[in-house]
Amino acid sequence: MAQGTFSGDLMMNLNYFQRDVNIKASGNPLYDNYLSGSEGWLGVRYNIKGYTFSLRADAFNNSNLKNPTSASTDFGIGAWSINKEMKDLSITVGSIYDQVGSGILFRSYEDRGLLIDNALMGIELKYRIGKKIKIKGFTGQQKNNSAIGINGALHTPSYGPVIKGINMEGDFRTGKLHFIPGIGVLNRTLDENSYQSVKANVVSQYTADSANPHFTPVYNMFAYTLYNTVTYKNFSWYVEGAYKTHDAIAKGVNTLLYDVPGNIEYTNINFGKKGFALSLSGKRTENFVMRTSPNEILLNGMLNWQPVVAIQRPERLISRYTPASQDISEMAATANLLLAPNDVTSFTATFTHINTLNNEELYREGYVEGNYQGTKWIFQVGAQYLEYNLQLYYAKRKLDPILKAITPFAEITCRMNEKNSLRAELQYMSTQQDYGSWAFVLLEYDMAPKLSISASDMYNISPNKTSDNPNYSAGVIPKANHYYNIYIAYTKGANRFSIGYVKQVDGMNCAGGVCRYEPAFSGLKATITSSF
Repeated sequence: MAQGTFSGDLMMNLNYFQRDVNIKASGNPLYDNYLSGSEGWLGVRYNIKGYTFSLRADAFNNSNLKNPTSASTDFGIGAWSINKEMKDLSITVGSIYDQVGSGILFRSYEDRGLLIDNALMGIELKYRIGKKIKIKGFTGQQKNNSAIGINGALHTPSYGPVIKGINMEGDFRTGKLHFIPGIGVLNRTLDENSYQSVKANVVSQYTADSANPHFTPVYNMFAYTLYNTVTYKNFSWYVEGAYKTHDAIAKGVNTLLYDVPGNIEYTNINFGKKGFALSLSGKRTENFVMRTSPNEILLNGMLNWQPVVAIQRPERLISRYTPASQDISEMAATANLLLAPNDVTSFTATFTHINTLNNEELYREGYVEGNYQGTKWIFQVGAQYLEYNLQLYYAKRKLDPILKAITPFAEITCRMNEKNSLRAELQYMSTQQDYGSWAFVLLEYDMAPKLSISASDMYNISPNKTSDNPNYSAGVIPKANHYYNIYIAYTKGANRFSIGYVKQVDGMNCAGGVCRYEPAFSGLKATITSSF
């Protein structure tokens, strides 16, 4: 114990790229030249006498994670921190991962699947005032993860602007009522290079079209949030409102910058008792773009994270059309009802409605599901009705901008004994937009806790034969392509190894309402994870 404790974790991804012109997995250096690539993360932690020392090495070798159509290579220190815990005070210096409230005002986090790593490189202090109030303050610069592969950027990873914030939370009880209120303030100050770049963009865009507004951007943006969680017996209510001062924002890609304030209001209400649960969520967003600089777009320089109103679905076909949170204009609401008449049967119904503030349709979902969980057999059956704005979410002009689809699905699991089980998935998506209709089938055999084997096919059973189909080119009628997957995973102790032969259609890769578009993939994927 006097020597402290040492721990760590490893994650590695390996890709082999196999050309397949039928699904457009071709025509870039990954398939034409490099043929293979990888990325890896090794993190270690040492704890002793209230100190925690953390270090993570990142390696990218012809990796397609930053840009799925090109290769990035880099190696260096991806994250490091030193933390000291005292009686009421905690001090952290280095890579800081934290958030304020739900994350609407500020959230620094990592998502390796989307290559998001917006750690705050700086210092954070946390102090507890008695047993009911805690306060934290932080300052620093955000890690520039988009610079990977550019002149050894992992060694100098920060954006120029400086970020400062303070957050206070309480924890109070009175009888059966429990309150957790909070308040947060954030300030972003542009460095000189970022300011001059924003100013030059405003001038050039005004020169190109003098009908658009010309303004002088500001160095400082301030944002504020107020939130509270109330619980009473089986009832809980979270509400948060945030406001940001005048700031230049990028509306889309390569469009004019506007000097506007922003605001967001979010709430989530939950009630549950035996056999019944109801959840209601709502969000209104107007020009609430939080970036290290107005020049940053897509997943670059994100200071915050917006709570997701739409429910994230695991079904392969349904998850293709997941709505990304909108920070310019969004009015969203979801109602989710669960009924469980007994211990083995449950029913779920969901309705989601998302529009812009100008009442442009973005997303609709009607969803029903029934579950039966017996000793040997588990059944899940359901269906989804979907309306999805392809033009907005996929940033592509479409003849039919609103995709309409009906997707029935079923999942059956047979538990052969305590360790072995067989699972089958069946899904069918009926639609006339985008690629057209799909059929999906999966068969998985599990030998817990060590081995899992699965095989699946996603078949474009009835292709859309118009130019709206991404496989349409030069008048060639799109084919009904198969997208096969064969997957094997082996676990031994804290080590997990997996390998799969993958053919994947292009589409959105989403996590928590944050999405990015990825092209088709064909080849081998292997992953190694370990902890010690």
